[in-house]
Amino acid sequence: MNQRESTVNLLNQLLSIPSPSGNTSEVITFVEKYLSKYNIQTKRNHKGGLIATILGENKNKHRMLTAHVDTLGAMVKEIKANGRLKLDLIGGFTYNSIEGEYCLIETSNDKKYTGTILMHQTSVHVYKDAGKAERNQTNMEVRIDAKVTNADEVRALGIEVGDFVSFDPRTEITSTGFIKSRHLDDKASVAILLELIKEISVENITIPYTTHFLISNNEEIGYGGNSNIPPETVEYVAVDMGAIGDGQSTDEYTVSICVKDASGPYHLQLRNHFVKLAKEHEIEYKLDIYPYYGSDASAAIRSGHDIIHGLIGPGIDSSHAYERTHMTSIENTRKLLYHYIQSEMVD
Repeated sequence: MNQRESTVNLLNQLLSIPSPSGNTSEVITFVEKYLSKYNIQTKRNHKGGLIATILGENKNKHRMLTAHVDTLGAMVKEIKANGRLKLDLIGGFTYNSIEGEYCLIETSNDKKYTGTILMHQTSVHVYKDAGKAERNQTNMEVRIDAKVTNADEVRALGIEVGDFVSFDPRTEITSTGFIKSRHLDDKASVAILLELIKEISVENITIPYTTHFLISNNEEIGYGGNSNIPPETVEYVAVDMGAIGDGQSTDEYTVSICVKDASGPYHLQLRNHFVKLAKEHEIEYKLDIYPYYGSDASAAIRSGHDIIHGLIGPGIDSSHAYERTHMTSIENTRKLLYHYIQSEMVD
């Protein structure tokens, strides 16, 4: 299996595991077991994230790289009288982006039920305003794949308020190299980091600085990477999606280097270091500003850590909806990280 096939296979496995923020133990266990095959030292933090550490030649100055395995999702807000569920969203996305999506309801006693997220007024044969009604919490509901017609019958299944609802990723890999799926934000980056860790281990690569890899599990709600940062850490790099849209330079084929997001500018010297490495190693990249965006690195800065922070990642189209990227973007991101962790720190 070549590196591209290995990355796609790993990404497929990650995407198949439901992991909305707040319910990530299964996917963290998967990552933990994956890293154990390569004798990588790991530990869980109290929030449930996973930290892997590879010792470097310099143990006084550390690096930290992070990618988040938690995804957008929802919780059961209310069991409606008609036997359907009202949702409360987890993460920043719009209701119209999940209309018609298949979903999974996980109960507190480990039962699982499938369903579909629909407008209450879906049938055009019944509701005159089916196309015009607002897509919001009031009008959208989950149709459970079970014979239920009222709230009591739903509760008899074990479904209650607070149960997690995850969205079907609908992953597809095209012959032209595109990856279409929900939750490429940020499981594409997690797959890249895991493959990088594997490469360091298998090829017995010596890195100049002790490096920690945080697989965070609360990024979508703002605080995944703001703690458990060793005091020796000097450089902290979030590996997360590059946002694509009008006015953006990021695309689906290059590595996106963020210069600024909603939290403010990222560290100039580290950004320039990424650009220098990209040019030296003929890695295709784009510089960009993400206007409505925050990362684990910006969360770490906000929480008071004295670090140099950066943000890079693959370009992801239609972020927080049905997303898409291309293998070349993943490969360019991996190459930049590969050379970065073997480089000297910025001044």
